Amino acid sequence: MNNPIQPIVSIVGRVMLATIFVMSAVGNKIPNFGGVVEYMKSAGVPAPQFLLAGAIVFLIVGGAMVAAGYYARVGAAMLLVFLVLATYYFHPFWSVPEQEAQAQTIQFMKNLSMAGAMVFIMANGSGAGSLDGSGGVQEETSEQETG
Repeated sequence: MNNPIQPIVSIVGRVMLATIFVMSAVGNKIPNFGGVVEYMKSAGVPAPQFLLAGAIVFLIVGGAMVAAGYYARVGAAMLLVFLVLATYYFHPFWSVPEQEAQAQTIQFMKNLSMAGAMVFIMANGSGAGSLDGSGGVQEETSEQETG
């Protein structure tokens, strides 16, 4: 079943999802590298300069891969690694004073939902309109059925 709008909607969705990651790197982490390193140190992140450089690469490359649908499963895995580490170090609602717990819980849940989206992409592919043609489970199944 070919729906002509599906590739457009899929592309828009991937771009919307990836924007927060790419903009985080380009709009905050790169121009404020030193300040972000200091913030990471204060949160107890080991080797903050090295990990920040890695995070920037993961955010930009992973975000671009998801947005373009080019090896989107790999890009989603990169973003999932970033999300797990960032959530653990920066949104520990379980260990902050009560007055901060609600804000950290909200941030934790936001990251959890984005991590869920990454797991979904890893499981199902990038969808219609992807550059690598990995439209996902439906596309693979229909190819197998038609032989």
